Amino acid sequence: MIPRRYILDTNILLFDPQSLLHYPGSDVIVTLEVLEEIDGFKHDPNERGRNSRTVGHIIDGLRARGAIGEGVPLDHGGRLRVLCRVPVDAEAAASFEDRPESRVSNSILAAALYLRRTEPAVPVAIVTKNVNLRVRADVFGIPASDYESERIRDTDMLRGWHAVEVDRDLIEILKSGRSAVLPGIDTAPNEYAFLSEKGNPKCAQAARVDTDGRTLWPLLETTRTVCGLRSLNLEQTFTLDALLEERIPLVTLAGKAGTGKTLLAIAAGLHQVFAENRYERLIVFRPTIAVSRDLGYLPGDLDEKMRPWMQPVYDALELIRSQDRQGPSRTLPNDIMDCDEIAVEPLTYIRGRSIPHQYIVIDEAQNLTPLEVKTVITRVGAGSKIVLTGDPHQIDNPYVDARTNGLTCLVDKFRDSPLSAHVTLVKGERSALAETAANIL
Repeated sequence: MIPRRYILDTNILLFDPQSLLHYPGSDVIVTLEVLEEIDGFKHDPNERGRNSRTVGHIIDGLRARGAIGEGVPLDHGGRLRVLCRVPVDAEAAASFEDRPESRVSNSILAAALYLRRTEPAVPVAIVTKNVNLRVRADVFGIPASDYESERIRDTDMLRGWHAVEVDRDLIEILKSGRSAVLPGIDTAPNEYAFLSEKGNPKCAQAARVDTDGRTLWPLLETTRTVCGLRSLNLEQTFTLDALLEERIPLVTLAGKAGTGKTLLAIAAGLHQVFAENRYERLIVFRPTIAVSRDLGYLPGDLDEKMRPWMQPVYDALELIRSQDRQGPSRTLPNDIMDCDEIAVEPLTYIRGRSIPHQYIVIDEAQNLTPLEVKTVITRVGAGSKIVLTGDPHQIDNPYVDARTNGLTCLVDKFRDSPLSAHVTLVKGERSALAETAANIL
């Protein structure tokens, strides 16, 4: 491996403090301005604050190995070095943005130019999530890229099911309730399949792949109903099957607004808490990315401050209760909004907890980092089921994108696990207007 030097931006270190150690055989460079910016987040009561403190602890521990301004050895063979306000040639300095918010970006560019000028034998590159900084680096001929450690293998998220044309004999086997093996198709555990006869699409059967990744079991109920809600399309049928299957403790649902992912996740949870007594409680968590900075300015106690951000969950609960009342037999109690079996909380409440025998929904999971998702999943106790929903293309967190957010990475890493199932929902069912707006606006 050719040794290189990687200059890390603040957003990389706040995204993953261990990024300092992810470049074996190469030198990792951090500017003093980046350290100062990271230090400004250490009191934040969230993942960013914890990551800021972790970066400080890692670098402080490495100081014992030598002068960090000159470079200290890392376990993987490279070095960590902190650069302090390097000189910039006049031509480059003239092109830098003279704004306070550009100070850190300028320090990174200056460090890259300085290292290229003084030590030209070793390539230097910038690692940043700042798109504009990557463009500016390219102007100076400096390689720049996003952090690759947590990027998924494919640009498109898994769909979670296959549409396959097969011989009629295979469909008849499944319709009789027996299992079968799907030939010639690469499938993963708990994926779904919609099988139709060659030349006769009306002869069809839906099925789920067994945990061995090969055997198909038929879904004999093509329309599922929970709490008065029924599946309106094939994707929703697959979704409800995964949500109601006790042997699948982890379900991930992706899709644009209006596809029903959150509504179905909550309805399935309510059904299993109140109708089947399978779980003791339903807990719905939402990350507070979009509101955490404004909480202090809102009136009221914490519950009152959080109510507007949690309102979509309460709206879903109200809709499900309304649909349940219209059904032939009621599943839900009249006081559903106030009963102890349901909790709606900000995601910050999950750290340090162990949650057994409960049905957990993480809404808006695309706003989480992979590390935050790991924290969430490791809280799940015995007998619990966890469902993560989100739209990877609708992200509020500036530190992740469609390929690096926690939901996308979770789907990718659990794609071959018999403990998980994933469905991407495409067809909107909220209303004709909502579906049209989601597609054309």
